[in-house]
Amino acid sequence: MIARLAGKLAEKADDHAILDVGGVGYLVHLSQVALASLPPRGEAVTLRTYLHVREDALDLYGFASEDEEAVFRALIGVKGVGPRAAQNILSGIEARELAQAVAQGDVARLTKVQGVGKKTAERLVVELKERLVALARAAGPAKARPGADVLEQLRTALVNLGYKPAQADGALDALREGAEEKRLDELVREALKLLRG
Repeated sequence: MIARLAGKLAEKADDHAILDVGGVGYLVHLSQVALASLPPRGEAVTLRTYLHVREDALDLYGFASEDEEAVFRALIGVKGVGPRAAQNILSGIEARELAQAVAQGDVARLTKVQGVGKKTAERLVVELKERLVALARAAGPAKARPGADVLEQLRTALVNLGYKPAQADGALDALREGAEEKRLDELVREALKLLRG
């Protein structure tokens, strides 16, 4: 089992990154939230990982935090939710927020995540409520970094994803209205849609 990788960020793509670890490039699948947290190419990075073994492939999934990994592992324990689906869910909602939604039985919030229908949301609540209650209690309201508003965080995330500062600024201008009421992961998704045309 590969539980952790530490190396230099070689490449970033829409749903994965390649880490250079001692001259070996590891392709690691990442959520949008984890991708946005990566440093620029060539810089040092450490990721927690989960190795998914199939007959025809070995897939590495990476996480920016212990919370994200814990929620991912809980999600793949739910019938019908595989690693790709779990990662897609974590691209649409931060780990602690998902834990809170599950613990509160907030099916409406869960169905706002792309790819999660009402039945899946209800199954997540039923199967994960007990497992995620401790994380939900620890979560509290999400806090921004001191002195950085959500648009500054969005700009940093876009530049870290490889977009030029001018492209990031263009996306910020388009999303500025109402941005303060949105979460960072929502804004990242909207900005990526705009930038990819």
